[in-house]
Amino acid sequence: MQTGVLMIILGKTQELKMHKSTDFGVYLADPFPKKESPADIDPHSVLSVDSILLPKAQVPADLKNNDLVTVFVYKDSKDRPIATTTMPPMELGTVAKLKVKEVGQIGAFLDWGLAKDLLLPFKEQVWHVTAGEEVLVSLYVDKSQRLCATMKVYPYLSSDSPYQKGDWVDGIVYEKIDSFGAFVAIDDKYSAMIPNKSLHKPIAPGTLVHARIANRHEDGKLELTLSNLISVQMSDDKDLIFSALKEAGGYLPLHDKSQPGEIEAAFGLSKNAFKRAIGRLMKEERITIEENGIRIR
Repeated sequence: MQTGVLMIILGKTQELKMHKSTDFGVYLADPFPKKESPADIDPHSVLSVDSILLPKAQVPADLKNNDLVTVFVYKDSKDRPIATTTMPPMELGTVAKLKVKEVGQIGAFLDWGLAKDLLLPFKEQVWHVTAGEEVLVSLYVDKSQRLCATMKVYPYLSSDSPYQKGDWVDGIVYEKIDSFGAFVAIDDKYSAMIPNKSLHKPIAPGTLVHARIANRHEDGKLELTLSNLISVQMSDDKDLIFSALKEAGGYLPLHDKSQPGEIEAAFGLSKNAFKRAIGRLMKEERITIEENGIRIR
């Protein structure tokens, strides 16, 4: 006879055994007793039940007693634990983008493909979301043993990415901390940051970015820059400045002594990048640098 801890885990995909059949579905049980509850399992996610209902509409046609079936466990609209063969885009410990269906009095409700929408409480929102918006979230179990979403995804992102210094990646800004920079989730699962020194224009949470990996740290975390390699970026910057000069009639009241804030407001460039670009334009004899500005030759 098998002895040990039988566990059905809320918010997880798991393999359970058909235990009993009823007119409204089948009851499933844990087929693999454990000596003890695994250390990596949140105790709030362990249900105090021996079996769980898989509704009749979800039961595979050929399922027999003692057969194994892969299910996801969540709670229905009456807050009862229930199993489903419909797999949502995430489970405990993972991250996914979900669409906001509506915003209510206690938070937003997200569509994750199950009969009951997923609650994103206001206290777990990095910014106030709106209906129709897609947000990057992770799943957690609250103290009342309810599944909820959080936009504070940093603890759930991996540092084990395949990317190296110099690679270009796509991601979404999920948090902005003024003293550090913008925190980015690459491919919705890898941890990265754009430090303040690489931010030359405002960037808000929810912004999609295409960025270059400036550094990969020993712990695997990625440091990003929105700028290209200097040689390539300089070419882009001088084209940007020259186009702005032409649109302004051939003269702009900006030069190498202008304040960094003025340059950033005009071009979204750091002062050093601006000086490199106008220096190249001057060497190419396309502009002259005057006391109070730059002019097309």
